[in-house]
Amino acid sequence: MSNTKVRDMTKGSPMKLLLLFSLPVLLGNVFQQLYNMVDTIIVGRYLGYQALAAVGTTGSLNFLVLGFANGLTSGFAVLVAQRFGAKDEAGLKKAEASAVALSVGFTVVITLLALLTARPLLTLIHTPEDIIGDAVTYISIIYAGIAAIMMYNLLACFLRAVGDSKSPLYFLIISSLLNIVLDIVLIRYAHMGVAGAALATVISQLVSGICCLFYIRKKYPILHLSKEDFKAPVSMYRRHLNIGLPMAFQFCITAIGTVVVQGALNLFGTAKIAAFTAACKAEQLVTQPALTFGVAMANYSGQNMGAGRTDRIKEGVAKCTMLTLICAVISMVILFVLGEPITKLFMTSEEMDAMVIEEILASAQLYLRQAAIFFPFLNMIFVYRNVLQGIGRSFMPLMGGVFELITRVAASYILPGLIGYRGICLAGPLAWISAAVPLGIAYYYMRKRNFYLIESGK
Repeated sequence: MSNTKVRDMTKGSPMKLLLLFSLPVLLGNVFQQLYNMVDTIIVGRYLGYQALAAVGTTGSLNFLVLGFANGLTSGFAVLVAQRFGAKDEAGLKKAEASAVALSVGFTVVITLLALLTARPLLTLIHTPEDIIGDAVTYISIIYAGIAAIMMYNLLACFLRAVGDSKSPLYFLIISSLLNIVLDIVLIRYAHMGVAGAALATVISQLVSGICCLFYIRKKYPILHLSKEDFKAPVSMYRRHLNIGLPMAFQFCITAIGTVVVQGALNLFGTAKIAAFTAACKAEQLVTQPALTFGVAMANYSGQNMGAGRTDRIKEGVAKCTMLTLICAVISMVILFVLGEPITKLFMTSEEMDAMVIEEILASAQLYLRQAAIFFPFLNMIFVYRNVLQGIGRSFMPLMGGVFELITRVAASYILPGLIGYRGICLAGPLAWISAAVPLGIAYYYMRKRNFYLIESGK
Protein backbone atom coordinates (compact mmCIF):
# COMPACT_ATOMS: atom_id res chain seq x y z
CA MET A 1 0.00 0.00 0.00
CA SER A 2 1.64 3.16 -1.22
CA ASN A 3 -0.05 5.77 0.93
CA THR A 4 2.20 7.53 3.42
CA LYS A 5 -0.52 9.11 5.54
CA VAL A 6 -2.26 5.91 6.68
CA ARG A 7 -1.55 4.66 10.21
CA ASP A 8 -0.94 0.95 10.75
CA MET A 9 -2.25 0.21 14.27
CA THR A 10 -1.13 -3.42 14.22
CA LYS A 11 2.41 -2.46 15.28
CA GLY A 12 3.87 -0.32 18.05
CA SER A 13 2.79 0.74 21.54
CA PRO A 14 -1.03 0.50 21.95
CA MET A 15 -1.06 3.44 24.39
CA LYS A 16 0.92 5.64 22.00
CA LEU A 17 -1.20 4.63 19.02
CA LEU A 18 -4.46 5.27 20.88
CA LEU A 19 -3.29 8.69 22.02
CA LEU A 20 -1.92 9.71 18.62
CA PHE A 21 -5.07 8.55 16.89
CA SER A 22 -7.41 10.01 19.51
CA LEU A 23 -6.00 13.52 19.80
CA PRO A 24 -7.12 14.72 16.35
CA VAL A 25 -10.45 12.91 16.73
CA LEU A 26 -10.89 14.48 20.17
CA LEU A 27 -10.18 17.95 18.85
CA GLY A 28 -12.64 17.31 16.04
CA ASN A 29 -15.34 16.08 18.42
CA VAL A 30 -14.77 19.00 20.77
CA PHE A 31 -15.05 21.43 17.86
CA GLN A 32 -18.21 19.70 16.73
CA GLN A 33 -19.71 19.92 20.21
CA LEU A 34 -18.55 23.49 20.58
CA TYR A 35 -20.24 24.59 17.39
CA ASN A 36 -23.37 22.68 18.38
CA MET A 37 -23.13 24.42 21.73
CA VAL A 38 -22.52 27.83 20.18
CA ASP A 39 -25.43 27.16 17.84
CA THR A 40 -27.67 26.59 20.87
CA ILE A 41 -26.18 29.53 22.81
CA ILE A 42 -26.90 31.90 19.91
CA VAL A 43 -30.47 30.60 19.72
CA GLY A 44 -30.96 31.06 23.46
CA ARG A 45 -29.41 34.51 23.70
CA TYR A 46 -30.87 36.04 20.52
CA LEU A 47 -34.21 34.24 20.30
CA GLY A 48 -34.98 33.51 23.96
CA TYR A 49 -35.42 30.46 26.18
CA GLN A 50 -38.56 29.35 24.34
CA ALA A 51 -36.62 29.02 21.07
CA LEU A 52 -33.90 27.25 23.07
CA ALA A 53 -36.53 24.80 24.31
CA ALA A 54 -37.87 24.34 20.77
CA VAL A 55 -34.44 23.34 19.48
CA GLY A 56 -33.84 21.24 22.59
CA THR A 57 -37.04 19.25 22.30
CA THR A 58 -35.94 18.06 18.84
CA GLY A 59 -32.68 16.69 20.22
CA SER A 60 -33.97 13.18 20.90
CA LEU A 61 -35.60 12.91 17.46
CA ASN A 62 -32.42 14.28 15.90
CA PHE A 63 -30.44 11.60 17.73
CA LEU A 64 -32.93 8.93 16.65
CA VAL A 65 -32.49 9.61 12.95
CA LEU A 66 -28.91 10.90 12.71
CA GLY A 67 -27.72 8.34 15.27
CA PHE A 68 -29.08 5.59 13.04
CA ALA A 69 -27.27 7.14 10.08
CA ASN A 70 -24.05 7.52 12.07
CA GLY A 71 -24.23 3.91 13.24
CA LEU A 72 -24.57 2.75 9.65
CA THR A 73 -21.57 4.69 8.39
CA SER A 74 -19.43 3.62 11.35
CA GLY A 75 -20.42 0.00 10.79
CA PHE A 76 -19.73 0.16 7.06
CA ALA A 77 -16.18 1.36 7.83
CA VAL A 78 -15.35 -1.64 10.05
CA LEU A 79 -14.81 -3.94 7.09
CA VAL A 80 -12.64 -1.28 5.44
CA ALA A 81 -10.46 -1.13 8.58
CA GLN A 82 -10.21 -4.92 8.70
CA ARG A 83 -9.20 -5.18 5.04
CA PHE A 84 -6.62 -2.45 5.60
CA GLY A 85 -5.23 -4.33 8.61
CA ALA A 86 -5.02 -7.48 6.48
CA LYS A 87 -3.09 -5.55 3.75
CA ASP A 88 -5.81 -6.47 1.22
CA GLU A 89 -6.04 -3.40 -1.03
CA ALA A 90 -8.42 -4.96 -3.55
CA GLY A 91 -10.72 -6.11 -0.75
CA LEU A 92 -10.53 -2.67 0.86
CA LYS A 93 -11.75 -0.96 -2.31
CA LYS A 94 -14.62 -3.38 -2.76
CA ALA A 95 -15.57 -2.90 0.89
CA GLU A 96 -15.50 0.87 0.38
CA ALA A 97 -17.52 0.77 -2.86
CA SER A 98 -20.22 -1.47 -1.42
CA ALA A 99 -20.42 0.81 1.64
CA VAL A 100 -20.98 3.82 -0.63
CA ALA A 101 -23.73 2.06 -2.56
CA LEU A 102 -25.53 1.01 0.60
CA SER A 103 -25.19 4.49 2.11
CA VAL A 104 -26.82 6.18 -0.90
CA GLY A 105 -29.82 3.87 -0.71
CA PHE A 106 -30.24 4.30 3.02
CA THR A 107 -29.92 8.08 2.74
CA VAL A 108 -32.96 8.32 0.46
CA VAL A 109 -35.11 6.09 2.68
CA ILE A 110 -34.06 7.74 5.95
CA THR A 111 -34.67 11.27 4.62
CA LEU A 112 -38.18 10.50 3.39
CA LEU A 113 -39.24 8.69 6.56
CA ALA A 114 -37.78 11.39 8.81
CA LEU A 115 -39.56 14.25 7.04
CA LEU A 116 -42.90 12.42 7.05
CA THR A 117 -42.79 11.62 10.77
CA ALA A 118 -41.33 14.86 12.18
CA ARG A 119 -44.53 16.63 13.29
CA PRO A 120 -46.43 13.49 14.38
CA LEU A 121 -43.54 12.45 16.64
CA LEU A 122 -43.17 15.93 18.14
CA THR A 123 -46.87 15.87 18.92
CA LEU A 124 -46.61 12.37 20.36
CA ILE A 125 -43.93 13.43 22.87
CA HIS A 126 -46.12 16.25 24.22
CA THR A 127 -44.16 19.18 22.76
CA PRO A 128 -45.73 22.34 24.27
CA GLU A 129 -47.91 24.39 21.92
CA ASP A 130 -45.80 27.53 22.38
CA ILE A 131 -42.72 25.87 20.85
CA ILE A 132 -43.95 23.12 18.48
CA GLY A 133 -44.00 25.42 15.43
CA ASP A 134 -40.33 26.32 15.78
CA ALA A 135 -39.47 22.71 16.63
CA VAL A 136 -41.03 21.39 13.42
CA THR A 137 -39.28 24.06 11.33
CA TYR A 138 -35.88 23.33 12.86
CA ILE A 139 -35.96 19.53 12.65
CA SER A 140 -37.41 19.48 9.12
CA ILE A 141 -34.49 21.48 7.74
CA ILE A 142 -32.00 19.23 9.56
CA TYR A 143 -33.71 16.16 8.09
CA ALA A 144 -33.66 17.64 4.60
CA GLY A 145 -29.87 17.83 4.93
CA ILE A 146 -29.29 14.21 5.98
CA ALA A 147 -27.42 13.53 2.72
CA ALA A 148 -24.77 16.11 3.67
CA ILE A 149 -24.37 14.60 7.13
CA MET A 150 -24.13 11.04 5.75
CA MET A 151 -21.55 12.16 3.21
CA TYR A 152 -19.22 13.64 5.81
CA ASN A 153 -19.65 10.79 8.30
CA LEU A 154 -18.96 8.07 5.75
CA LEU A 155 -15.90 9.73 4.21
CA ALA A 156 -14.50 10.63 7.64
CA CYS A 157 -14.97 7.00 8.73
CA PHE A 158 -13.06 5.80 5.65
CA LEU A 159 -10.17 8.12 6.47
CA ARG A 160 -10.09 6.94 10.09
CA ALA A 161 -10.30 3.31 8.98
CA VAL A 162 -6.92 3.70 7.26
CA GLY A 163 -5.48 5.50 10.28
CA ASP A 164 -5.91 9.15 9.27
CA SER A 165 -7.72 10.91 12.11
CA LYS A 166 -6.20 14.34 11.41
CA SER A 167 -7.81 15.25 8.10
CA PRO A 168 -11.41 14.86 9.32
CA LEU A 169 -10.41 17.15 12.21
CA TYR A 170 -9.25 19.92 9.89
CA PHE A 171 -12.43 19.77 7.85
CA LEU A 172 -14.53 19.72 11.00
CA ILE A 173 -12.76 22.84 12.27
CA ILE A 174 -13.60 24.58 8.98
CA SER A 175 -17.19 23.40 9.31
CA SER A 176 -17.42 24.54 12.94
CA LEU A 177 -16.16 28.04 12.25
CA LEU A 178 -18.42 28.35 9.21
CA ASN A 179 -21.41 27.21 11.27
CA ILE A 180 -20.80 29.88 13.91
CA VAL A 181 -20.50 32.62 11.28
CA LEU A 182 -23.64 31.44 9.50
CA ASP A 183 -25.53 31.25 12.81
CA ILE A 184 -24.81 34.89 13.56
CA VAL A 185 -25.55 36.03 10.01
CA LEU A 186 -28.76 34.05 9.54
CA ILE A 187 -30.19 34.52 13.04
CA ARG A 188 -29.08 38.00 14.05
CA TYR A 189 -28.93 39.79 10.72
CA ALA A 190 -31.17 37.81 8.36
CA HIS A 191 -33.74 37.29 11.14
CA MET A 192 -34.43 33.71 10.06
CA GLY A 193 -35.01 32.44 13.62
CA VAL A 194 -34.53 28.73 14.33
CA ALA A 195 -34.62 28.03 10.58
CA GLY A 196 -31.36 29.97 10.28
CA ALA A 197 -29.72 27.80 12.93
CA ALA A 198 -30.77 24.61 11.15
CA LEU A 199 -29.70 25.88 7.74
CA ALA A 200 -26.30 26.90 9.10
CA THR A 201 -25.76 23.36 10.40
CA VAL A 202 -26.68 21.70 7.09
CA ILE A 203 -24.51 24.02 4.98
CA SER A 204 -21.54 23.53 7.30
CA GLN A 205 -21.87 19.73 7.16
CA LEU A 206 -22.06 19.83 3.37
CA VAL A 207 -18.86 21.87 3.16
CA SER A 208 -17.00 19.42 5.43
CA GLY A 209 -18.20 16.48 3.33
CA ILE A 210 -17.06 18.10 0.09
CA CYS A 211 -13.66 18.83 1.67
CA CYS A 212 -13.29 15.15 2.62
CA LEU A 213 -14.18 14.06 -0.91
CA PHE A 214 -11.66 16.33 -2.61
CA TYR A 215 -8.96 15.43 -0.10
CA ILE A 216 -9.45 11.71 -0.68
CA ARG A 217 -9.30 12.23 -4.43
CA LYS A 218 -6.04 14.14 -4.09
CA LYS A 219 -4.17 12.27 -1.35
CA TYR A 220 -5.50 8.71 -1.05
CA PRO A 221 -5.13 6.49 -4.15
CA ILE A 222 -5.94 3.53 -1.92
CA LEU A 223 -9.47 4.94 -1.51
CA HIS A 224 -10.01 5.77 -5.20
CA LEU A 225 -12.82 3.70 -6.70
CA SER A 226 -13.51 2.36 -10.18
CA LYS A 227 -16.66 0.82 -11.66
CA GLU A 228 -15.18 -2.63 -11.11
CA ASP A 229 -14.96 -2.01 -7.38
CA PHE A 230 -18.75 -1.72 -7.16
CA LYS A 231 -19.04 -5.30 -8.41
CA ALA A 232 -18.43 -6.54 -4.92
CA PRO A 233 -19.75 -9.98 -3.99
CA VAL A 234 -23.15 -10.20 -2.33
CA SER A 235 -21.43 -11.64 0.73
CA MET A 236 -19.61 -8.33 1.24
CA TYR A 237 -22.86 -6.36 1.18
CA ARG A 238 -24.29 -8.87 3.62
CA ARG A 239 -21.31 -8.47 5.96
CA HIS A 240 -21.67 -4.68 5.85
CA LEU A 241 -25.32 -5.03 6.83
CA ASN A 242 -24.52 -7.61 9.51
CA ILE A 243 -22.15 -5.09 11.14
CA GLY A 244 -23.76 -1.77 10.22
CA LEU A 245 -27.41 -2.47 10.95
CA PRO A 246 -26.87 -3.68 14.53
CA MET A 247 -24.69 -0.61 15.14
CA ALA A 248 -27.38 1.63 13.64
CA PHE A 249 -30.14 -0.05 15.63
CA GLN A 250 -28.00 0.22 18.76
CA PHE A 251 -27.95 4.01 18.28
CA CYS A 252 -31.63 3.88 17.40
CA ILE A 253 -32.55 1.89 20.49
CA THR A 254 -30.65 4.31 22.70
CA ALA A 255 -32.36 7.21 20.93
CA ILE A 256 -35.82 5.74 21.46
CA GLY A 257 -35.07 5.85 25.17
CA THR A 258 -34.13 9.52 24.92
CA VAL A 259 -37.35 10.21 22.99
CA VAL A 260 -39.33 8.67 25.85
CA VAL A 261 -37.37 10.76 28.36
CA GLN A 262 -38.04 13.88 26.28
CA GLY A 263 -41.74 13.09 26.26
CA ALA A 264 -41.74 12.81 30.06
CA LEU A 265 -39.64 15.99 30.35
CA ASN A 266 -41.98 18.00 28.10
CA LEU A 267 -44.77 17.58 30.66
CA PHE A 268 -42.71 19.71 33.08
CA GLY A 269 -42.90 22.80 30.85
CA THR A 270 -40.73 25.03 28.67
CA ALA A 271 -38.32 26.23 31.40
CA LYS A 272 -37.40 22.65 32.38
CA ILE A 273 -36.89 21.77 28.71
CA ALA A 274 -34.55 24.75 28.28
CA ALA A 275 -32.60 23.75 31.42
CA PHE A 276 -32.28 20.14 30.29
CA THR A 277 -31.13 21.26 26.83
CA ALA A 278 -28.37 23.48 28.23
CA ALA A 279 -27.26 20.80 30.71
CA CYS A 280 -27.07 18.10 28.05
CA LYS A 281 -24.89 20.33 25.86
CA ALA A 282 -22.46 20.76 28.77
CA GLU A 283 -22.48 17.02 29.47
CA GLN A 284 -21.83 16.14 25.83
CA LEU A 285 -18.88 18.52 25.72
CA VAL A 286 -17.04 17.11 28.76
CA THR A 287 -17.61 13.46 27.78
CA GLN A 288 -15.95 13.86 24.38
CA PRO A 289 -12.52 12.54 25.50
CA ALA A 290 -13.95 9.18 26.57
CA LEU A 291 -16.12 9.00 23.45
CA THR A 292 -13.02 9.67 21.35
CA PHE A 293 -11.05 6.84 22.95
CA GLY A 294 -13.97 4.60 22.06
CA VAL A 295 -13.72 5.63 18.39
CA ALA A 296 -9.99 4.90 18.53
CA MET A 297 -10.66 1.45 20.00
CA ALA A 298 -13.07 0.59 17.17
CA ASN A 299 -10.42 1.32 14.53
CA TYR A 300 -7.58 -0.15 16.59
CA SER A 301 -9.43 -3.41 17.28
CA GLY A 302 -10.69 -3.58 13.66
CA GLN A 303 -7.18 -3.38 12.23
CA ASN A 304 -5.72 -5.81 14.76
CA MET A 305 -8.59 -8.24 14.22
CA GLY A 306 -7.87 -8.18 10.51
CA ALA A 307 -4.19 -8.88 11.25
CA GLY A 308 -5.03 -11.66 13.73
CA ARG A 309 -3.37 -9.80 16.63
CA THR A 310 -5.88 -10.54 19.39
CA ASP A 311 -3.14 -10.12 22.00
CA ARG A 312 -2.88 -6.45 21.04
CA ILE A 313 -6.65 -6.01 21.36
CA LYS A 314 -6.48 -7.15 25.00
CA GLU A 315 -3.59 -4.80 25.74
CA GLY A 316 -5.33 -1.90 24.00
CA VAL A 317 -8.53 -2.36 26.02
CA ALA A 318 -6.55 -2.30 29.28
CA LYS A 319 -4.87 0.98 28.33
CA CYS A 320 -8.08 2.52 27.03
CA THR A 321 -9.94 1.59 30.22
CA MET A 322 -7.38 3.45 32.31
CA LEU A 323 -7.61 6.54 30.09
CA THR A 324 -11.40 6.67 30.11
CA LEU A 325 -11.68 6.33 33.90
CA ILE A 326 -9.27 9.24 34.31
CA CYS A 327 -11.47 11.20 31.90
CA ALA A 328 -14.54 10.37 34.01
CA VAL A 329 -13.00 11.95 37.11
CA ILE A 330 -11.87 15.08 35.26
CA SER A 331 -15.29 15.52 33.60
CA MET A 332 -17.02 15.14 36.96
CA VAL A 333 -14.91 17.87 38.54
CA ILE A 334 -15.50 20.24 35.62
CA LEU A 335 -19.28 19.96 35.85
CA PHE A 336 -19.37 20.37 39.62
CA VAL A 337 -17.23 23.51 39.42
CA LEU A 338 -18.32 25.11 36.14
CA GLY A 339 -21.82 23.73 35.58
CA GLU A 340 -23.66 26.93 36.51
CA PRO A 341 -21.45 29.36 34.55
CA ILE A 342 -21.81 27.14 31.47
CA THR A 343 -25.60 27.11 31.82
CA LYS A 344 -25.70 30.91 32.04
CA LEU A 345 -24.11 31.12 28.59
CA PHE A 346 -27.38 29.91 27.08
CA MET A 347 -29.50 32.68 28.54
CA THR A 348 -29.95 36.39 28.34
CA SER A 349 -31.32 38.27 31.33
CA GLU A 350 -33.11 40.72 29.05
CA GLU A 351 -36.88 40.30 29.09
CA MET A 352 -36.56 37.16 31.25
CA ASP A 353 -38.35 36.77 34.54
CA ALA A 354 -35.95 36.33 37.46
CA MET A 355 -37.87 33.28 38.68
CA VAL A 356 -37.56 31.65 35.24
CA ILE A 357 -33.79 32.21 35.27
CA GLU A 358 -33.55 30.73 38.75
CA GLU A 359 -35.61 27.69 37.75
CA ILE A 360 -33.49 27.05 34.65
CA LEU A 361 -30.20 27.33 36.55
CA ALA A 362 -31.32 25.12 39.42
CA SER A 363 -32.81 22.47 37.11
CA ALA A 364 -29.67 22.34 34.96
CA GLN A 365 -27.42 22.00 38.00
CA LEU A 366 -29.51 19.17 39.38
CA TYR A 367 -29.11 17.19 36.19
CA LEU A 368 -25.39 17.86 35.77
CA ARG A 369 -24.42 16.88 39.30
CA GLN A 370 -26.46 13.70 39.28
CA ALA A 371 -25.21 12.62 35.85
CA ALA A 372 -21.55 13.36 36.61
CA ILE A 373 -21.42 10.81 39.43
CA PHE A 374 -22.22 8.03 36.94
CA PHE A 375 -19.66 8.99 34.27
CA PRO A 376 -17.43 5.92 34.95
CA PHE A 377 -20.26 3.67 33.74
CA LEU A 378 -20.86 5.82 30.66
CA ASN A 379 -17.18 5.82 29.78
CA MET A 380 -16.87 2.05 30.04
CA ILE A 381 -19.74 1.73 27.57
CA PHE A 382 -17.59 3.61 25.05
CA VAL A 383 -14.72 1.13 25.54
CA TYR A 384 -16.58 -2.18 25.51
CA ARG A 385 -19.12 -1.26 22.85
CA ASN A 386 -16.52 -0.04 20.38
CA VAL A 387 -14.07 -2.89 20.79
CA LEU A 388 -16.88 -5.42 20.26
CA GLN A 389 -18.02 -3.53 17.17
CA GLY A 390 -14.44 -3.27 15.93
CA ILE A 391 -14.00 -7.04 15.96
CA GLY A 392 -17.29 -7.45 14.12
CA ARG A 393 -19.47 -8.56 17.05
CA SER A 394 -22.28 -6.02 16.67
CA PHE A 395 -25.08 -8.10 18.24
CA MET A 396 -23.69 -7.73 21.76
CA PRO A 397 -23.60 -3.89 21.66
CA LEU A 398 -27.11 -4.03 20.21
CA MET A 399 -28.31 -5.99 23.23
CA GLY A 400 -26.55 -3.51 25.51
CA GLY A 401 -28.66 -0.85 23.83
CA VAL A 402 -31.79 -2.91 24.50
CA PHE A 403 -31.00 -3.06 28.23
CA GLU A 404 -30.36 0.68 28.16
CA LEU A 405 -33.69 1.32 26.42
CA ILE A 406 -35.69 -0.79 28.88
CA THR A 407 -34.13 0.98 31.87
CA ARG A 408 -34.55 4.46 30.41
CA VAL A 409 -38.21 3.87 29.54
CA ALA A 410 -39.00 2.31 32.92
CA ALA A 411 -37.30 5.17 34.77
CA SER A 412 -39.12 7.80 32.69
CA TYR A 413 -42.50 6.29 33.46
CA ILE A 414 -41.96 5.45 37.13
CA LEU A 415 -39.54 7.94 38.71
CA PRO A 416 -41.16 11.30 37.75
CA GLY A 417 -44.33 10.26 39.58
CA LEU A 418 -42.28 9.47 42.68
CA ILE A 419 -39.61 12.19 42.77
CA GLY A 420 -40.61 14.63 40.02
CA TYR A 421 -38.01 16.24 37.73
CA ARG A 422 -35.18 14.51 39.61
CA GLY A 423 -36.51 11.23 38.18
CA ILE A 424 -35.97 12.56 34.64
CA CYS A 425 -32.39 13.39 35.59
CA LEU A 426 -31.76 9.83 36.83
CA ALA A 427 -33.14 8.04 33.75
CA GLY A 428 -29.92 8.41 31.74
CA PRO A 429 -27.45 7.42 34.47
CA LEU A 430 -29.46 4.32 35.40
CA ALA A 431 -29.51 3.36 31.72
CA TRP A 432 -25.71 3.68 31.55
CA ILE A 433 -25.33 1.15 34.35
CA SER A 434 -27.72 -1.29 32.71
CA ALA A 435 -25.70 -1.16 29.45
CA ALA A 436 -22.16 -1.07 30.87
CA VAL A 437 -22.52 -4.25 32.95
CA PRO A 438 -23.66 -6.65 30.16
CA LEU A 439 -21.20 -5.11 27.67
CA GLY A 440 -18.37 -5.73 30.14
CA ILE A 441 -19.50 -9.33 30.59
CA ALA A 442 -19.70 -9.78 26.80
CA TYR A 443 -16.20 -8.40 26.28
CA TYR A 444 -14.59 -10.67 28.87
CA TYR A 445 -16.49 -13.65 27.51
CA MET A 446 -15.11 -12.94 24.02
CA ARG A 447 -11.66 -12.33 25.47
CA LYS A 448 -11.75 -15.75 27.16
CA ARG A 449 -12.48 -17.29 23.74
CA ASN A 450 -9.63 -15.21 22.24
CA PHE A 451 -12.25 -13.31 20.19
CA TYR A 452 -12.38 -16.03 17.46
CA LEU A 453 -11.56 -14.48 14.11
CA ILE A 454 -14.72 -13.58 12.18
CA GLU A 455 -13.30 -15.01 8.96
CA SER A 456 -12.74 -18.39 10.56
CA GLY A 457 -16.45 -19.01 10.94
CA LYS A 458 -15.98 -20.34 14.45
